[in-house]
Amino acid sequence: MERNLEEVRKFFSGDKYATKLTGIEIEDAKENYSRCTLVLNDDHKNLFGDVMGGALFTLADFAFAVAANRPNDYTATLTSEIRYLAQSKGSVLTAECKVVKNGRRTCFADIEIKDDLGVTVALVTASGMHIK
Repeated sequence: MERNLEEVRKFFSGDKYATKLTGIEIEDAKENYSRCTLVLNDDHKNLFGDVMGGALFTLADFAFAVAANRPNDYTATLTSEIRYLAQSKGSVLTAECKVVKNGRRTCFADIEIKDDLGVTVALVTASGMHIK
C-alpha cells in the first residue's frame, strides 16, 4: 500500500513532543518502513555534552510509530529495547525502522540509529499491538 509522505507528515504533526518539542522530521514513510531525522542541538545533550539517551529513544519510538501506525489502525507499543552502542560525534541522527513482521494483532520492528558520520549509535527492537 502506497503512503503519501505529506499526508503522513500531517497526520504525525499531532505528535507534538516528537515533532515540535524534540524536532524530529519524517524523511520517508512506506508500508512497514520509516526514516526519521533529528538535527541535534544543545537541548538534546546531557551535562557531559553527549546526546541524551532519551533523545535517542524518542527518535526510535517515533520512527516505530510512523512505520507501524495508520490513520484507522492505531498501534500501541508493547515492548521496546534499546542498545546504546556509541556516542554520536555528528550533528544529525537518522533512525531507520523496518517492521519485520506485521501480523493481524501484533508487529515487530528493528530500528537502527546512525549519525551523519555513519556511526551506528543505537539499535532498537520494538513490538506493538494493533488496536482498531
